[in-house]
Amino acid sequence: MNIKIADIMAKRVITVQKHHSVVHARQIMEKNKISALPVVGEDNEALGIITSTDLAKDPKDETPCGKIMNDHVYTVPAYNDVSIAARIMRKHKIHHVVVTKEKRVTGLISSFDLLKLVDGKRFELKQAPPASKKSKKIK
Repeated sequence: MNIKIADIMAKRVITVQKHHSVVHARQIMEKNKISALPVVGEDNEALGIITSTDLAKDPKDETPCGKIMNDHVYTVPAYNDVSIAARIMRKHKIHHVVVTKEKRVTGLISSFDLLKLVDGKRFELKQAPPASKKSKKIK
């Protein structure tokens, strides 16, 4: 596969900062129908990520995003092949990888983006091989 992450990633990335409240993050996610928000610093560098799973733990509304974010965020450059993002997701059992350029957040790729790619290929099943003929037993 020679498809680059930049070809399928979400280029319009909504982010939050560590000091933003959980209620702010929840409202953004609900309004935009998204399930992950990168948490960025002042230079738009990835510091962490908040997902719908983090919000399902029902933190208090006033809790800062920095308290509930996963600070072990996986990043990948946009010029990499999509198989790299898929491998990261599969290995670490995650659904989102932050796309960066020179440490700045430029995109987000999700497992759903990869599924759309596969769905777009519309794989066709090949014909099954013919049934094998049983050899006749010699009497």
